Amino acid sequence: MSDEFKYAVVAGAVTGGGLTVIANAPNPAGMAILKPSFTDEAVSPLGLFLAATPPTLIAICAFLWL
Repeated sequence: MSDEFKYAVVAGAVTGGGLTVIANAPNPAGMAILKPSFTDEAVSPLGLFLAATPPTLIAICAFLWL
């Protein structure tokens, strides 16, 4: 694999990882702490998606222009 391909794989994993709840250990811990702040103490997948989209787009743009 070329270095460019390896870089693209890692960049994609980093930018896409923020959209998953189980991307890393702090996410489930953060959900447990913030759960009382949500309606019915349930985390909305759509709400998570909408909240994660702007930072993910910024990260994608940063990787595209490096």
